[in-house]
Amino acid sequence: MNLTISGHHLEVTPALRSYVTGKLDRITRHFDQVVDVKVLLSIENQTEKERRQKAECNIHVKGNDMFAESAHEDLYAAVDELVDKLDRQVVRHKDKLQKHHHESPKRLM
Repeated sequence: MNLTISGHHLEVTPALRSYVTGKLDRITRHFDQVVDVKVLLSIENQTEKERRQKAECNIHVKGNDMFAESAHEDLYAAVDELVDKLDRQVVRHKDKLQKHHHESPKRLM
């Protein structure tokens, strides 16, 4: 799995990097065919404090690309919300891959 964590208008500290990689382990626990993950952490210059810190992520898995973004006043909370969104998308994708055979309808006699 290729993991890229970058920051826009902020410096990605080792603590922030380890927090993001720890949270992304939850996605690889559900679906192990993750090829590429790109995370962008940014602080936008807005006058309002809430929804200012933003986390975006692109995930390339076998057969699909997924994108999610989250904004919050705390960057760690934005990362938590982002991973929750991605986790739901990955689980839904995994279910689609596993359920590609439909059950035949039962015959009535």
